[in-house]
Amino acid sequence: MINRVLIRIKIIQLVYAYYQNGNKNLDSAEKELFFSLSKAYDLYNYLLMLIVAITTYAQKRIEAAKSKHSPTAEELNPNMKFVENKFALQLEINKQLLDFAATQKRTWNNDEDFVKGLYEQIADSDIYKAYMASEDNSYAADRELWRKLYKTYLFNNAPLDALLEEQSLYWNDDKEIVDTFVLKTIKRFDEKNGANQDLLPEFKDDEDQEFARRLFRRSILNGDYYRHLISENTRNWELDRVAFMDVVIMQCALAELLSFPNIPVSVTLNEYVDIAKVYSTVKSGSFVNGTLDGIVNQLKKEGKLQKASFSPSGK
Repeated sequence: MINRVLIRIKIIQLVYAYYQNGNKNLDSAEKELFFSLSKAYDLYNYLLMLIVAITTYAQKRIEAAKSKHSPTAEELNPNMKFVENKFALQLEINKQLLDFAATQKRTWNNDEDFVKGLYEQIADSDIYKAYMASEDNSYAADRELWRKLYKTYLFNNAPLDALLEEQSLYWNDDKEIVDTFVLKTIKRFDEKNGANQDLLPEFKDDEDQEFARRLFRRSILNGDYYRHLISENTRNWELDRVAFMDVVIMQCALAELLSFPNIPVSVTLNEYVDIAKVYSTVKSGSFVNGTLDGIVNQLKKEGKLQKASFSPSGK
């Protein structure tokens, strides 16, 4: 689940903190990196649990209505389609998700007011009403409902983002990326797999885990050399006048350029320019792109950049 985009962002954040906090213990900083990445995986599981929590709350509403002193005919014979949604019920019994909940002791029970509000928003939506009126009772239709609901009401949900941030500072910048993993998981679910449906693994493979470790260490251990390269290529700028986040982003980009020959230059440059646009100043994207472009050309002339595929412009 943890892809290289998230790995790069986490490394930049940890390298930045490494210098800002005066932390010179590389082993401790590396442990913090992998702990931070594991928290992103916790968020992935927790957001899947939210789907179950919403369904469970809807079931409680139906049971409470039936137990009223004088329930209406509609309350006695409710439309059960939402609470019997096949995808949500499959997710509820998923072995990996149950293991996560038991191990991490996480639940949405303490946030029932939020779950209630989210359910009411969903129940009032055209997506929900069309689903409840539809005669399509297939698993595919049930799964598609939750893909639409998640994308519409849980993706870019400011109150949800705030609630999650209260629970873990590590989740502050993770949700937007993790949301895409949840949507991918919904799409991958297959009814025939039942409770044994695989969720996304924390790391795709050992190679990604090693990528994180190596990139982080190289970014710091070779930091003086990378900053020398940056200084040489920031024309008319003293390095201490460049935004510190820009320096860190370029430092990590250079570590990747020089440490991973199988990653094309264009891929690395595009990734770090995009990160600069989001995490640094308004002008950082073009500044980082231009500076790295100059360094790449310099390294190429000096024969220090060995790549399977070369594209100096990063476009």
